[in-house]
Amino acid sequence: VHYKVTGQQAQPTFLLLHGFAASVFSWREVMPPLGQYGIVIAYDRPGFGLTSRPLPGEWSGDSPYGIDAQVELVIALLDKFGVNKAILVGNSAGGTIAALTALRHPARVQALILVDAAVYRSGNAPWYLPLMTTPQGRQIGPLIARQIKDWGLDFGKSAWHDPSKITPEIWAGYTQPLQVENWDRGLWEFTAASKPTELASSLKKIGVPTLVITGDDDRGVPTQQSIQLARDL
Repeated sequence: VHYKVTGQQAQPTFLLLHGFAASVFSWREVMPPLGQYGIVIAYDRPGFGLTSRPLPGEWSGDSPYGIDAQVELVIALLDKFGVNKAILVGNSAGGTIAALTALRHPARVQALILVDAAVYRSGNAPWYLPLMTTPQGRQIGPLIARQIKDWGLDFGKSAWHDPSKITPEIWAGYTQPLQVENWDRGLWEFTAASKPTELASSLKKIGVPTLVITGDDDRGVPTQQSIQLARDL
């Protein structure tokens, strides 16, 4: 697992979970300010960034790209750093993992900060995914995943209120992980491991303090969904 750490005080601990097709690079302007209040740990979620991408046959049991494994990875990271409780900061799909962790491991979560959390549409796997986990499908899947290079810039622009502020340096930071070996196969394994979660129907069971953040021009996760999330919590 590739991660970065900043901050000087031991408490509190912030663990940052990025969204789809992102990485620790997403948090570059967030980590220093948060580091004034405690320890900040950002990591590349499985299938993204510089975290290793195991392929079928290299693991036993459930896929390390799946929702369940990703929740357990959060706990494993806290254990690695000797953290009893952390404030989980999740963006988009990372917000789903953060909230699920609070639901399943409430004793390990001090609070949640959900930034445009993709709670109401996360893990909805397309109908064809069972076919794509066959040996033949796993040959075709990476070809589909590689199309992100074609539509990626448009996707990135849609996440910015003012796309003109995306400099070549910033775009290079976002796309650097697309040069990692097996990035396309890892992305497909992540997609193939997607499944619905119980989160949307279980929000009232989350008992930790939660801050929901959105913008009035949020197109990735519509603003109204974050308002609904706050109400449901």
